[in-house]
Amino acid sequence: MNRVRLPRRLVLAGAGSAAVAALTACTGQAAVPTSAPTSRVVRPPSGRADEAALRRKIASLLVVGFRGDRVSRNDWIVRAIRAGLGGVILFDRDLETRSERNIRSPQQVTALINDLKSASSGRLIVSIDQEGGQTSRLNPSNGFPATKSQAEIGAENSASATREWARGLVDSLTRIGVNLNYTPVVDLNVNPESRAIGRLDRSFSADPDVVVSNATEEIQIHRAAGVKTVLKHFPGSGSAAGNTDFEVVDVSDTWRPIELEPFRRLIRAGLADSVMAAHVLNKQLDPNRPASLSGAVVTNVLRNELGWQGPVVTDDMQAVAITRRFGSAEAVHLALQAGVDLLVFANQQVYDPNVVDKTLDTVVDLVRRGQLTEARIDQSVARVDALRPKR
Repeated sequence: MNRVRLPRRLVLAGAGSAAVAALTACTGQAAVPTSAPTSRVVRPPSGRADEAALRRKIASLLVVGFRGDRVSRNDWIVRAIRAGLGGVILFDRDLETRSERNIRSPQQVTALINDLKSASSGRLIVSIDQEGGQTSRLNPSNGFPATKSQAEIGAENSASATREWARGLVDSLTRIGVNLNYTPVVDLNVNPESRAIGRLDRSFSADPDVVVSNATEEIQIHRAAGVKTVLKHFPGSGSAAGNTDFEVVDVSDTWRPIELEPFRRLIRAGLADSVMAAHVLNKQLDPNRPASLSGAVVTNVLRNELGWQGPVVTDDMQAVAITRRFGSAEAVHLALQAGVDLLVFANQQVYDPNVVDKTLDTVVDLVRRGQLTEARIDQSVARVDALRPKR
């Protein structure tokens, strides 16, 4: 892929918050064209054994949601795990049925996770959104302690208070066996009326220093307990008016380079376990594709400019923001082509028990037709391996 450098104004963002703040007064930023990755033709798998191995590799790059507070041997999610599924994501409520989904009590969800892990021959990723406040899948309704939001913690901005708060989050996770938490939110609260961030109190602050200092404490507490974290939502969703789960969201006119600053500083400090690519459209960085499907954003900005070489995780691959325009199969293709490693299917916008097989069929077909190389799959497998729990 040809390297496309950020406009000088974005590069200068790393010089410090004050310099970046001055730059944000300017609005006429040149767009960075989407780089078209070069693809080389590869030979298709030579037989069933090769294809089975390839499918297992691809399966290891998927995290999938499912319905039910218990599982049996013949449930589709258990069969998928036995076939190499990389991970699961747990929810307290089901978006469509508005009923309980995976979590009723600490004892119940612990048993559920143990059953899921016992079906895995490897190191299953068990993930959850436990940010604190309103975005907490473990909460008083299912027997877990109430937690403060990131906004409340950021307003207090006390290292000791943040550590105590983070310990509360992590204690609930380790108690039941979760090993990956989609947190911290390091979006800047540049639009307090954002339906995705500000109104839900998901951001520590509009000040990068406050965001970085509190995220640092939170990440260190997670790491001490063996729980991996995810910096989100790259390259910044704090100005988003809408929610990408339900609509196309364009931040092209509201995003500012300073929103890269928390990601840049946490990556530089060695505090990133993984980074989540947002589904927002940001024409300042790519005029055509949302960040999660853009090589200009994932490869050129995040990897080449900010230096992140670890795993990149998607937001929900069934989100309206990408499926409405690209469809499911093309979205998967573009995400992998862009440099994303771990694909998350929440199974909330739509519920599809066949989502794993459909995705495997899509990616295997891409390899057969030479539109994706098996070496590219292997690259992601190696990166995602760093997110898995130790045996």
